[in-house]
This record gives sequence, C-alpha cells and structure tokens, in this order.
Amino acid sequence: MMNNQKIKPTHLQRAAYIYVRQSTAAQVEYNRESTERQYKLKDRATNLGWPEQQIRVIDEDLAQSGSSTSHRKGFTGMISDVALGKVGLILSIEVSRVARNNSDWYRLLDLCSVTNTLIGDSDGLYHPGLFNDRLLLGMKGTMAEAELHVIRARLEGGIRNKAAKGELRRGLPVGFIWGDQDGEVLMHPDQAVTGAIQTVFEKFAHMGSVRQVWLWFRSKNLLFPLQTNLLMEIKWIAASYHAIHTVLTNPVYAGVYAYGKTRQVCIVDETGQIKKRTRRIPQSQWSVFIQDHHKGFIDWKTYKMIQDRIAKNIRPVPHKTCGAVREGAALLQGLATCGKCGRRLRVYYQGKNSSPGYYCAANNIVEGRAKYCMRVGGVKIDQIVADTFIDAITPAAMDAVLLAEKNIETDHGAALDQWRLQIERLKFEADKAERRLQAVEPENRLVARTLENQWETCLNKLQAAENEFDQRLRQRPEPLTSEQRTHIRTLGKDIKLVWQAPTTSSRDKKQLLQILLQEVNINVDRALNTAHLIIRWQTDTVTEIDIKLATQRTPAIRTKQDTIDLVRRLAAHYPDAMIAGILNRQGRRTARKHRFTANRVGNLRRHWDIPKFDVANAPRDDGELVNVQAAAKILGVVPGTVHRWLLDGFIAGEQITPGAPWRIRMTEELQSCFVEKPPVDYVTMKEAKKILGISRQTVLQRVKSGKLSAVHVRKGKQMGLYIKALDKQINLFNTLP
Repeated sequence: MMNNQKIKPTHLQRAAYIYVRQSTAAQVEYNRESTERQYKLKDRATNLGWPEQQIRVIDEDLAQSGSSTSHRKGFTGMISDVALGKVGLILSIEVSRVARNNSDWYRLLDLCSVTNTLIGDSDGLYHPGLFNDRLLLGMKGTMAEAELHVIRARLEGGIRNKAAKGELRRGLPVGFIWGDQDGEVLMHPDQAVTGAIQTVFEKFAHMGSVRQVWLWFRSKNLLFPLQTNLLMEIKWIAASYHAIHTVLTNPVYAGVYAYGKTRQVCIVDETGQIKKRTRRIPQSQWSVFIQDHHKGFIDWKTYKMIQDRIAKNIRPVPHKTCGAVREGAALLQGLATCGKCGRRLRVYYQGKNSSPGYYCAANNIVEGRAKYCMRVGGVKIDQIVADTFIDAITPAAMDAVLLAEKNIETDHGAALDQWRLQIERLKFEADKAERRLQAVEPENRLVARTLENQWETCLNKLQAAENEFDQRLRQRPEPLTSEQRTHIRTLGKDIKLVWQAPTTSSRDKKQLLQILLQEVNINVDRALNTAHLIIRWQTDTVTEIDIKLATQRTPAIRTKQDTIDLVRRLAAHYPDAMIAGILNRQGRRTARKHRFTANRVGNLRRHWDIPKFDVANAPRDDGELVNVQAAAKILGVVPGTVHRWLLDGFIAGEQITPGAPWRIRMTEELQSCFVEKPPVDYVTMKEAKKILGISRQTVLQRVKSGKLSAVHVRKGKQMGLYIKALDKQINLFNTLP
C-alpha cells in the first residue's frame, strides 16, 4: 500500500519520473507483461496526486543492463534532474530496475535525501532522508546487487560445467561443424573447405612461414573459405594473412577442445570511465583443455611444432632464438652469436657490393665512448661455414635433390586439386541457379530476369575457373626422364655446384643452414687478426674452426691536386661558403663525387693545413677590395654598369679563377672618375670618336692603357662616358705611327 502521508505540496509541485528498464532486447520483445506493468505506474502517479502533464516516463534505457551507468542515458539524465531539484517522486516497479550497482544506487539516495525527493516501488513510498526508509532502501539495493551476482554465478557455473565436459557449443572455426550428439565436432562435409585447410598445414610444413603460405595462396589465385557466427553459409574470398594465421594458431584444428583462453579485465580510460578489455592468457591457465576431443587436421605434437616455428619467426630479442629467414647475403643471420657476451649478432651491409658483416649490439663504455662488443666482416666466415655444411650433407645430397623434385610436383598437385574442387563447387552453383530458373513461371519476368542474371554470373565464374585450371595444367612441370635423373645423381655428388648456382637464392641457403645448424659462436681476436668459430649442430655435435681474417686495404681517396691548390689560393680572400660556390660553378667535385659545401671545404682546409680567411688579416694596399655590388653602391651606379666597365677596361678588377667574384680596389683615383657633371675639356664618346677619327673600341683601349683620360657622369641627361680630347692631343695622336 502507498503511504500518502509522506507526499507534501512541495513534492506535488515538481515532476514525477516513471523509470522503465529491461536488461536485454529479448526481454523487451518476449517479456511484455513486465514492460506493461512498468508503464502502468503512470496511473499510480496520477492517483498519488500528480497531474498528467507533470508525469514523465523514462524509457530510454530499455534493453540496457543496470549493472553500470556507462550506456544508460535515461538514468544519467534523471540523476541530473534530481540534483537540480526538478523531481518530486521516482517510481519503479522495484529498486533493481533503477540500479543493480550499489555505487550508483547510493549516489541516487544521497541526492534524493538532499533534494527531498521520494522513491516509490510496488511496496510503498520511501523518503531517503529518514533513517528507517534509508535503511530499507539500502537493504533492497544490496539484495538487488546480490541477486545479480547469484544469477551470474548460476549461469557461469552451468556454462563452465558444460564446458568441462566438452559439450558447450560455441562458434567453431571454418572447417568444423557441430554434430547431433552433445559435444560432437565433425569436419565440414564440403571437400573444398577441408582441402583448403589441409593445404595450409601442408604448405607451412614446407615453407615454415605464415606469410609465405599466404603469398602462395595469392600467387595461385586460390580462394579461401570464410565462416562467421552470423553467417553460417561458407563464403569464398581471397586469402588473407589473418585467416591463414588463425588456422595455424587455433588449437581446435589439432583436435583440442579449449575454453577460457581469454580473460576480461576492467580498466579506467582517460575520461574516467570503467571499460572492459579482453586479454589472452597462457595455455597453462586455460579453464578447460581436452586433447583428442575430436578428429583434427593435425595432431597436438604437430601443433606445438607449428607454434614454436611461428614464435621463432618473430624478431628475436637478446639471448633468444633466431627470427624468420629474410632476404640478404648474410648466411648466418639469426645463427651467429657473440663469443664474449653470448648475444645474437646483428647484420650490417657496407661497400659498393653490400658485403655482409656481423656486430654485437652490446655497447661497452670505454674511456667515455660507446664501443661495440664485436664487429667483423662476414664474407669469409660465411664461406667457411658453408663449406663445412656442404661437406656434412654431401652423402645425402642426391636424395635431397630427388626429394626437391617430389616437393615441386606436390606443390603443383596441391594447387590443381584446389582448383578442381573449386570448379566442382562452381558447377554445383551453376546447376542450382539453372534449376531455380527453370522452376519459375516464364510469365513472371520480374523474377525470371533476376534468376537469369544469377545463372549467367555463375556460368561466367565457372568458365573463368576452367580457363585458369587449363592454363595451370599446361604449366605443370613434366616428370624427370631417366637421363635427367642420371644427371641429378652425378650432380648430387658435387652439391657445391648447386650451392653456388645463381638460381640458389640466399634465402634458400639460410633455410638449409637453419635446419641443421643450431648456433655459430664467433670470437674475434683483433691482436692476432683471427676468429674462432664454434658450430653447434642440431644433433648437439660441436665443430671448432680457427680462421685468419682478411686485412682491410682500402685505396686512399683524395681530392684532385688542382682543386686543393685552387682552395689554397681562394682561402686567402674568401670564406668557405663562397669558395664552395666557386668550386661548384666550375663543376668540381669532392673525392667521393659530392658537391662542395662550406663544411666540406672546411674539412678539406683543415686536412691540408690551409689557413682560414680572416677579414682583419686580408691584404690591403692603398684601397679596399670590394665586390661588384659594393663598388656600385660606392660609385653611385647600378651593378650592370660596373660589370660593363670591367669588361671594357674602364675599371680595373681581378678574378682569381673563373666563377670567382670580381675584386675591385676602391682607390681615390677610381672614385674621382665618377662625377656628377662632366669637367671642362671632356667630350662625349661620340664627339671623341669624331675628333680623334677612331672607333669606340680603340678609344676604350687607349683609356685602358692610360693614353686618354675619361670620367663617367652618373646623373642627369648627360649621364655616360666622357673623354678628354683637346686639339693638342689630336696633334699628338696624329704624329703617332
């Protein structure tokens, strides 16, 4: 019964909130009686005295769990309105509908007690500010949280009990289906699906790398089956790396039933929200692990070998096994170890031929500098190890070559088998599309046209698959003849020729070495210039070899002598940056064919003890040496005029080398030749040519030799060159021969 005495006029002046919530979408759809009961609480609020316009139904949290408030927008909005004093009553069918988490429930109680808000359910009305009501509400909230815990414990207990017997049905990977009996797992009846899965394991046994298997599927244009929990029908798509990796790492393919491979952990993100994350746990912590639960594609021993091989392919850390075989000429990549600290040696390449070498990444501080623990060239060491390896495998070389031929035939056979199964599947789909087309009434053209297009699409896919199969069938290698087998037996006696053949890649050589070799320990003695090798085979046999390291004799590389001499002359007048520009304009290069920079010029000077340019110590006679821009500014003309008079000889200048800046000595005599107005007895160039009876070039030559005086007027309409040509000078020139 409702206790109406707790309702005050202040409560009726505020709104009444009806909170409606169901935990899952299935409850909302099928448990409709509970939903109707919650909506009928609106009538109860009316009977308690609230007008209909002040009653608000909060049903935004339908199909949301009450264990937290992360996705409950309706509850969050209601909390905000309570804090603002807008709510007089909160009605719910039971307190567990409002919150099943005590932290959220008590926060609501605290706000309601402060804002004088009532809480009601099917049992009565409560005022959180009263001790007895607060105690009762707290017990109801605790029981709601305990109820959630009990329900979850019962469900999880049943799930774990069924999983412990291997009967819990979860999503199976592609290639498996559930049988009729409890816990029965069967292989997929489609041979194309099981054939694709089996091919993955067969190719990994030969290639030893997930990526190589994936690339093989892509190179053969083979499709891969895809099956999800939402789409039970098999869908054929292009093979992806993730799909291949999942097949090779899932224990279900080894006949194992496993449960509890992951664990959920709660974290607090940057916004302060609690979120759940899924973490993988090691196999020793799996809740259920049942071997030989069903028939698998491989056994458990093979599965463990595959996981170890995949783990080895990961980039190794110090003191761990080698990584995946990669490109490069260093044959001992992943096998070589340091003779001092035991770490795996890293690989480097240097020189024009990219010669391989090995170094230890353990840095030791010596005299304040970091030095490598060991660094050694790998050409001779690789050759010695390869010769030792060849000598060891020579007795079995012939069998290995014949086995390689068998593997090649198997490789092509596996691809052709997959194409046959794919063609058979496409034929079935085409026949099914044809039967669907024939079953429809001819007058129903709307449906007939759609089915006809589907049939045509299936036929096109079938034709393309058959053409691809015929092409690959023609490319299949022919079996060896008796003469070829005899030649192979002869060749097997000298396996070194096969090892050194251009068709044998460095990747193939490294794969062979990693099959038989466990470790190659290298200890270098720089004092004696020797290396001590300890080869540990997979059979735990040890072979020790001492070799003499080659002495590095690199030819001296030096800059051309004429460039050095030019730098020595220029350094007395110009800084390094200007010298670099002069050398580059002349097309000169460093000893290593690089362009000159200020830094490289400086290195060249310091190596040959050439003094640096110093402005204070620059040689000075009776005037300052300036460039063209500075001279133009002093003389009051443009730089083009200065360049023209330098070429004509009116201004004296010098260039140390072609491409170097002009150097003009700014004397008082030179400055006096540039005036504002022409002096007396000076005439223009045109009048001088007429008076002297000579050409302009001859006039300039006589000015340059000092036989004629000239000035340059730099302003006004009379701007230009003026020559001193008097009558007595004319008589003087006329008497000249």
